Amino acid sequence: MAFKKVYLDGNTLTMNQLHDYVYADGIEYSLNEAACTKVKSSRDYIQSRIQKGDVMYGVNTGFGAFSSVRISDSDIDQLQKNLIRSHSVGIGDPFTKEQSKAMMILRANTLARGHSGVRIEVIEKILEFLNQDIIPVIPSQGSVGASGDLAPLSHLALALIGEGEVWGGSFKNVKPLELKAKEGLSLINGCQVMTAVGLLSLYDAIQLLKLADIAGAMSLEGLRGSRGPFDPLIAATRPHSGEAKTAQNLLKILGAKSEISESHAVGDTRVQDAYSLRCMPAVHGAVKMGLAYVQKVLETEANSSTDNPLVFAEEGKILSCGNFHGMPVAHALDFAGILVSSLASISHERISKFISTQMSELPPFLAPQGGLNSGHMIVQVASASLVSENKVLSHPASVDSMPTSAEKEDHVSMGSIAARKFSNIVKNAYNVVAMEFLSNTQALDMLSPLKPAAGVATAFSCIREKVPFAKEDRIFSKDVQKISQLMTDGSIIQSVEKVTGELSC
Repeated sequence: MAFKKVYLDGNTLTMNQLHDYVYADGIEYSLNEAACTKVKSSRDYIQSRIQKGDVMYGVNTGFGAFSSVRISDSDIDQLQKNLIRSHSVGIGDPFTKEQSKAMMILRANTLARGHSGVRIEVIEKILEFLNQDIIPVIPSQGSVGASGDLAPLSHLALALIGEGEVWGGSFKNVKPLELKAKEGLSLINGCQVMTAVGLLSLYDAIQLLKLADIAGAMSLEGLRGSRGPFDPLIAATRPHSGEAKTAQNLLKILGAKSEISESHAVGDTRVQDAYSLRCMPAVHGAVKMGLAYVQKVLETEANSSTDNPLVFAEEGKILSCGNFHGMPVAHALDFAGILVSSLASISHERISKFISTQMSELPPFLAPQGGLNSGHMIVQVASASLVSENKVLSHPASVDSMPTSAEKEDHVSMGSIAARKFSNIVKNAYNVVAMEFLSNTQALDMLSPLKPAAGVATAFSCIREKVPFAKEDRIFSKDVQKISQLMTDGSIIQSVEKVTGELSC
């Protein structure tokens, strides 16, 4: 197999790169040459301070509330090993292998910045594990996001020293890492767990933005809605970038007109469509802008130094600080959860319009032979369940704080909880939009022989290759799963963009 070489430098890792690295095969990780120089300089400076007998937190002192306890030079290495063992108190189901892999990449990337004082061998050991696909099993609960994600990152470090679990169970004869001064602390201080989970889910959420626009356009056609609210003149009067992007996307997908739109243009008594149709530029657009902010925060975090203390070799300083605190990430991920919940909510409202004869000109519940068939009655109910669950999950974790470590760590972020909630919200939102696709394709079939707009017709055909028209009731959960697969593998977006050109997100 030909390997693609990736050089981590601590400064340039993006969300898209992280996603690609996690899901691609045949990647070989190395440290950037400039990063190697910084890491070595940082380590040399730490060693010089140890030799002088200087007292430095986490190097030759205890941790947290034990920071005033001086550790003898002969016990420094044991101190680091004890730290990893004692902090490995992760609970619950493990993160996925992909999420854990992302955590390792981020951990190596932040150490590559050269502010942690670790040996190059520490980073190289993480990369060796990655290159051989030896990925730690990391429990998903137990972090409050204070001094970073201490408990889960300790399970990552535990595998590096040969005492933890890995996916597949085999270490493939890799030699365990022998920790030296400060290295245990440097492996677990930071927000790489919440950031990794957040970035992978954020990537999916951003793909969902295009899918929501496509689904919304298809629903507008199925409900015989108006294109008028997407006129560029409207977005220009309220110049939020997301609003203009969404209106442009909708017009690309819908075109100027279609057989369906022309069929009700004359004599239509409706003055305005429901908000879930008319206000798509405002709602979808707000989500686009919000997620762009979240991406900026998380990418900044992925390329930051989050250790404590931080080593500044050139300046001759070792500074205790709070860069490990997860609040910037926690706030962003809580916001992201709210945003995607809103996107799922408006999608659900469009599903609701399809089953109501008051809101559409279609058979009740989209059911041929209603009564004998229930149609999409419970499709809408299931969607309501997911949207309601998202409302619960959208309560921000970051508004809570619980003092830990004998009041030493008296304000915490709960960032990893925010990340896990956001991941679940995104999964729920995908299924809600999949249900919208299920309903709007059923509706479009019922409007036949009238043809929809070109972009809509393309998405419709893509879905119909896997999910046929429901002439009678069947197990609709299987249809939702098939549509979800078309969403996640890019089939729907790619089919539409071949006709419309690239959509904005």
